[in-house]
Amino acid sequence: MKHLFLPIALWYLLSTYSFAQSAPYTWKPVPIVGGGFVTGIITHPKQKDLIYIRTDVGGAYRWDANTKRWLPITDWIDANHWSDTGIESIAVDPNDPNRVYMAVGTYVTNWAPITGAILRSDDQGKTWQRTDLPFKNGGNEPGRSMGERLIVDPSDGNVLFFGSRAAGLWKSIDRAATWKHVESFPAIATAPSASSGGQWSRPLGIVFVQYDPKNAKTIYAAVGTKETSLYRSTDAGATWSAIPNQPTGLRPNHIATSSDGTIYISYGDDSGPNTMTDGAVYKLNPATDEWANITPEKPTTQRKFGYGSVCVDAANPQTVMAGTLCRYNGGDDIYRSTDAGKTWKSLKEKSIRDSSAAPWLRWGNPEAPFGHWIGDVEIDPHDPNHALYTIGWGVWSTSDLTNVDSDKPTHWTFTQGIEECVVNNVVSPPSGAHVLSVMWDIDGFRHENVDVSPPEGFFKLQAGNDSDIDFAEKNPDIVARAFGGNNSHGAFSTDNGKTWTAFTSAAQGNGGGNIAVSSDGATFVSTPENAQPQASHDHGKTWKPCEGIPEKLRVVSDRVDSKNFYAFDESAGILYVSTDAGEHFSKRASDLPKAAGFLHAVPDHAGTIFLTSDQGLFYSKDAGATFTKLPNVDGAKCIGFGKTAASQSFPAIYIIGRIASTYGFYRSEDLGVTWTRINDDQHQFGGVTCITGDPRIYGRVYIGSSNRGILYGEPTSK
Repeated sequence: MKHLFLPIALWYLLSTYSFAQSAPYTWKPVPIVGGGFVTGIITHPKQKDLIYIRTDVGGAYRWDANTKRWLPITDWIDANHWSDTGIESIAVDPNDPNRVYMAVGTYVTNWAPITGAILRSDDQGKTWQRTDLPFKNGGNEPGRSMGERLIVDPSDGNVLFFGSRAAGLWKSIDRAATWKHVESFPAIATAPSASSGGQWSRPLGIVFVQYDPKNAKTIYAAVGTKETSLYRSTDAGATWSAIPNQPTGLRPNHIATSSDGTIYISYGDDSGPNTMTDGAVYKLNPATDEWANITPEKPTTQRKFGYGSVCVDAANPQTVMAGTLCRYNGGDDIYRSTDAGKTWKSLKEKSIRDSSAAPWLRWGNPEAPFGHWIGDVEIDPHDPNHALYTIGWGVWSTSDLTNVDSDKPTHWTFTQGIEECVVNNVVSPPSGAHVLSVMWDIDGFRHENVDVSPPEGFFKLQAGNDSDIDFAEKNPDIVARAFGGNNSHGAFSTDNGKTWTAFTSAAQGNGGGNIAVSSDGATFVSTPENAQPQASHDHGKTWKPCEGIPEKLRVVSDRVDSKNFYAFDESAGILYVSTDAGEHFSKRASDLPKAAGFLHAVPDHAGTIFLTSDQGLFYSKDAGATFTKLPNVDGAKCIGFGKTAASQSFPAIYIIGRIASTYGFYRSEDLGVTWTRINDDQHQFGGVTCITGDPRIYGRVYIGSSNRGILYGEPTSK
């Protein structure tokens, strides 16, 4: 490389670099609690308290009755298989409580090349085996709360069926190790969802498969179409025929089979969860093939919505519950009937909800709302008083469900353990809050205590989708964040993120993008999405385009010199530097890797910057004039810095990358001479977005993820 003129002593030092060791770390969530769409609840029919949930991007969880928390069972998924954290469906073996199966895969779009898979476990999700599928699954696609698409034969645990989105019905006879297409299934929906704008126009395919509780040779499967949709097999799936007299004009999405054989199905005119303007609930007597419309509340032109869920009490076949979906006028509700749908009562009217574990859920109101996007409702088959329902932010649970039958209030708790926020950045200032974060949907949080969800809730003002955050290294009370969906495109704080003021004017562009704060807090440099970097010296009152720098480049600040800013052009391998507080930039190093890179300046070391790349890790001690490539680091995605180790003079370095060909999270105390892997194969957290150390607590590190919120790790106490 050009410009890498190193002293002999430094070359000698580099020759002593060693490969990575490993150290035990304990990993915990930095709680927000919830924050994403839980798409399904799966209860085991024979083992009490064995309950699983699936999410659209955040993996799967199993209920722990002892701690009253959800335990993640997919944290082992690595970055290369990030798509596996979108869970299309879950199935349990009704005769073996240890066996559980998952259909995984997040998107069916062309830009997501990863195919789906079926995962199988013999120990309730502690370990897994994988079978790749020749098609994609859509855990985060339209209709993701439909189901279940995956089912185990109650008479033979070796046999499973899976209804795909675009490739028909599939069968396994060896406990999901291999799969074969069921050629006899007569239909597959290839028509797209009718969601507005076409953004979510995807095939729905087979939306559920269900065995008859009285006869294991009888199977039902529904296709996500408004035409003929429900099919039945009476010979264990060998042949199929359409159910006569079935309703049309709506799409089926959930099925519930009662112990007396009656079948209940919820319908909507669209797939959900974004759009649904009409819907119904029907019941079917399979002995006579007679249908009855038992819709609790019929949608109207003034109040449009559908029905996204239905369930039956295992102890009482006459007790049915159904949840609305996309009832934006008045909010969603769950209805309960104890006479097989003849009459219904609303649960919402007399429900009391405890969201103390997730204060943000109140959105500034005294009481948490009943919830939107009710994707699934289930009554515990072992306890008629225990029920759960999912919403776009998590899971509500009650232990006094039957109160509604006597017109008494039901009490609901927002359950803990689920962390599903999509985090864009996490920073840890040297004073004030230990963690400041930004994310999609619910802006971001200020964590003074990293073990509880902040009592103040998310950041106000609220914008919705926050893309970046930074603070002034020498004055951490000054913080700035960037976001879209708001005319200001960002906000700043002078009290370490407790309160926020919108920028008076917006940097030119579409909003979002990146934000950098000078070390003294006097200058902000913003790069809105697909726009030119722009500098403000008055906290967002006015903005001026930065000169001498291409558009779209992420700018970072020197953590000591308030005049210095840096930017890396990954398409050209060029580093740009400003020495006048972002007014002008000029080329400095021009022979860096032409690859995606993440630039980060080092606290307490003026002019010291690191650049991550899939070609390795590079650093400069002279404000980008020369760069050194650290040996043994095969590639790095992102980097952060934490408290300096005792007897060392350089901050602890944390990276997410590959060392000695092994992917992981790593720490170095000695400027990269040695590295320690601080995670293990059971703690990889799928898609990770950022990493930073805590400048006040040695060894503590924070990880931002695209599916599991914020995690923190600390050395395991011996």
